[in-house]
Amino acid sequence: MIRIERATRATVDEWVALRAALWPKADRRGLEREAIALLDQEAAAAAFVARDETGAAVGFAEATLRTDYVNGCSTSPVGFLEGLYVQPKGRRRGTARLLCAAVEAWARGLGVGELASDTEIGNEASQRMHAALGFTEAERCVCYCKRLP
Repeated sequence: MIRIERATRATVDEWVALRAALWPKADRRGLEREAIALLDQEAAAAAFVARDETGAAVGFAEATLRTDYVNGCSTSPVGFLEGLYVQPKGRRRGTARLLCAAVEAWARGLGVGELASDTEIGNEASQRMHAALGFTEAERCVCYCKRLP
């Protein structure tokens, strides 16, 4: 049975280990600083950790409250699913769905009427997961950047 709990400073090490699995190219210290910053934004951010029946952390979800324009949304503020990850051993057990439900409950508790998310255009597994969780694709785009001399 999977149990979902709110991430805290006491669980930050487990949460950061899961963040590192989702974003393996990121600096571990940076991931930890970001996690702590999310905890410090209690009114505008939330993170949840999923635990399996042994108590091991097997997944996480984190969300923020965005007041800027969010693609595909018509209200503001919007809950934004910033990251969701489940270790392979915890998949296909409804863990992502439980984590997303915790984020949805958090957002609803703030009076928010929409939850948004994004993923890389080539990440088909994430796109399937979003669809399975009830998200509707809003748009696709390719972003550009040019350095100015």
